[in-house]
Amino acid sequence: VALLDRNSEAGQGSKAALDEQFEAQRTVFIQCDVTDQEQLKGAFKKVIEHFGRLDIVVNNAGVNNEKDWESTIQINLTSVIRGTYLGLEYMRKGNGGDGGVIINISSLAGLMPAAFQPVYCATKHGVIGFTRSIAVTANMENYGVRLNTICPGFVNTPILQSIDKEENMGQYYSYKDEIKNMMRFYGVMDPSIIAEGLITIIEDDTLNGEVMKITASQGIHFQQYSQTPFTSKR
Repeated sequence: VALLDRNSEAGQGSKAALDEQFEAQRTVFIQCDVTDQEQLKGAFKKVIEHFGRLDIVVNNAGVNNEKDWESTIQINLTSVIRGTYLGLEYMRKGNGGDGGVIINISSLAGLMPAAFQPVYCATKHGVIGFTRSIAVTANMENYGVRLNTICPGFVNTPILQSIDKEENMGQYYSYKDEIKNMMRFYGVMDPSIIAEGLITIIEDDTLNGEVMKITASQGIHFQQYSQTPFTSKR
């Protein structure tokens, strides 16, 4: 497992926890700002150098910042697209790869409006649209790579703390209590159930272009779409 994060302390801590259970060389931490194109490219290169191959990519970096909304788009959407293309570059069969799995983390906010978080909502809609589209392409072009999306509800991670900060919420800061009421109504999940959904997607090789929803009330289930995506006849 390769861990990428801008926060060196958190990354080293996660690696240390894994080292207690597994041999040290089985994990690597790479400090990386996903919005920096060269850093992200370099991180993928280091992973290949360390492990010799790439099988699974999880694009999970995300922020909630309605004030600096340009950076929210860069982190939540642009870096997910770039991470997907880098993963495909190394894994797709037509490029000398052995195939693999790419999982992009969206949100329930990618499937419905999110009052007081419109830019966050837009980026998460974008992740779903991009991933579903590239999954159809991957199937048509026989990349040997499956691409799926996970859309969790509220999860107990540090991103929830951003709701209390004016520097994150900007003009929507005064609505923080409304968002907290939503959290109480829908419930806040432990990250372990998201990991469970992730493993399900990795292990089930029939899943491609799927949108997995994970909520406190319904657990792991899938979004149903009535419209069949376009497929080429060639």
